[in-house]
Amino acid sequence: MNAPIAHPMLHQWPVTTRDTLRQALWTAAEIAAATGGIASHDFQASGVEMDSRDVKPGDVFVALKGEAMDGHRFIGAAFAKGAVAAITDRPVDYPHVLVEDTTQALHDLAHAARDRAIEAVRIGITGSVGKTGMKEAIFACLDRASRGAAHRSVRSYNNHVGVPLSLARMPARAKFGVFEMGMNHQGEIAPLSAHAQPHVALITTIAPAHIENLGSLEAIADEKSQIFTGLVPGGVAIIPADSEWADRMIAHAKGCGAYVVTFGRAAGADVRLLDAIPATGGGSLVTADLGDRRICYTIAEPGEHWIVNSLGVMAAVRAAGGDLASAGLALAEMGGLKGRGARHMISAAGGTALLIDESYNANPASMRATLAALAATPATRRIAVLGSMKELGDFADAFHRQLTEPLAEAGVVHAILVGAEMHALADELGKVSAATLGKGPSFTHCDGPAEAIAALAQFGLAQGDAVLVKGSNSVGLGKLVSHFTDDVRAGTATGG
Repeated sequence: MNAPIAHPMLHQWPVTTRDTLRQALWTAAEIAAATGGIASHDFQASGVEMDSRDVKPGDVFVALKGEAMDGHRFIGAAFAKGAVAAITDRPVDYPHVLVEDTTQALHDLAHAARDRAIEAVRIGITGSVGKTGMKEAIFACLDRASRGAAHRSVRSYNNHVGVPLSLARMPARAKFGVFEMGMNHQGEIAPLSAHAQPHVALITTIAPAHIENLGSLEAIADEKSQIFTGLVPGGVAIIPADSEWADRMIAHAKGCGAYVVTFGRAAGADVRLLDAIPATGGGSLVTADLGDRRICYTIAEPGEHWIVNSLGVMAAVRAAGGDLASAGLALAEMGGLKGRGARHMISAAGGTALLIDESYNANPASMRATLAALAATPATRRIAVLGSMKELGDFADAFHRQLTEPLAEAGVVHAILVGAEMHALADELGKVSAATLGKGPSFTHCDGPAEAIAALAQFGLAQGDAVLVKGSNSVGLGKLVSHFTDDVRAGTATGG
C-alpha cells in the first residue's frame, strides 16, 4: 500500500461551514479602494462582467480596452441590460468608478477578491486535455460539501482576462475557489497562477495541444508546470503519474517548494486506481487507493479517461480539505457539459438517436479518448462528425491521419470530416477503403458546419444510432449540435 498523504498544511486550511455567500459582491467604496479609483455614486453590485452582451441586472461592467475593441463603446448597452455601474478610464454619464487603466483595475479587483476571501482554499487547474471537465467536477464535489459555498470560473474563462474576472467574482465568504488556466503560447501560465495564488495546483495531462506554438511535448509540460510557480508556500502539486513527463513535472513542482501528490494507474501513484467496472447508465464504479484508505465511488461520466480524471478530482478534493464522501455523491450525479460530453436524444427514423456533444475542443489525445468512449457506447450504428484539430502546425497532417485506427476501433460506420485539416484523414480513409475493398468506414468531407448538417441529414439517422460530434471550437460544429438539438450554444474561445 502507498504511503499516506500526510501533507502538513492540510489540517491548517479552512474547513467548510454552512455560511451562505453574501448577495452584495462589491460596493462602490470597495471597488474604489481596491482599484485606487474614484466612485461617482454609491452602489452595490452583485456581479462583475466584461462583455456587455452577458451583463445581468446588478452587475458592474468593466470597460476593457483591447487592440481592436474598446469596452467604453458598450457602456450604454451594459446599462440597458441592468448594469448598476461601470469601471472606466474616463468620466461617463452613468454611475462609475474612474480609474487610470481598466485592465489593471480588473487585476486589482481580482487580487482584492482573492485576499479578502480569507477562508477560501484556491485550486488551480491546467493541462492539455480535461481542464474544464475536471474543474467542473472538483467544483461540484466541493460545492456539495460546503452547501453552496464554492466558487469557480465559468465556461472556459481561463486566459489573461478570464482568470482575473473569475477571481473578481469570488465572494468574500467563499470556502473554495476553483480556477482553470489555459495557454496558447509560452509564458502565459505563470502570470495566471500569480493572480490566483492557488493552495492546490493540478495538471490534468500533457498532450500535443498547441504544439504548433510550443514546438514539443517537453515544452508543453514545462509550460503547464509553471502553474506551480504561483502556489502559496507549502502548496500541493497534483501530477498525473501515468504521463511520460511526470518526472519532469515533479521536478518543476519540487523546485517551487510544492508538496507533490500523483494520481493514476501507475504502481507508485499516491491516488491509485485499483479497479473500475461498468456502472448503470454508462459510467464506472471506481475503487481507488489513497495510501491510508481505500474508497469506492461511482462516476456518471462515461469513458476510460474519466476514470483517471476522477482520481485527480479526488486528489484535489482531499488536498483542499474537502469531504470525499460528498465528492463521491457529486461524481455520481454529474452529467456531461455543453460541448464537452453532453448527451442528447434526438429524432431519428423509427425513434431516437444519441448525439454526443464534444464540439467545443479537440486535440489528438481528446479525439482518441472520445472515440474510445464512443466504442463503449451501445448503439446500432456509430457515426462520427469530426472537425479539424487546430494549432498542430507541421504535425497536423500526421495527427489527423492517425485518427484512422481509433475510428476503426470505435466501429464507426460513417465519418463526416469537416475542415481543411481533415483532408489528410479523408485521404488516409480512402487508401484504407481501397486496400480493404470498402470494408473501412465510409466518409464525407465537408468545408464547414452547414455542409456537415446537410451531410448528416442526407446520411439519415435511425433508431439506436450514436453520433459523436467533436472538433476544435473554431470549426463551428456547435452549430450542428444546435441544429439537431434546438440548443443555443454559448462559449468563449480560450487557451488550452
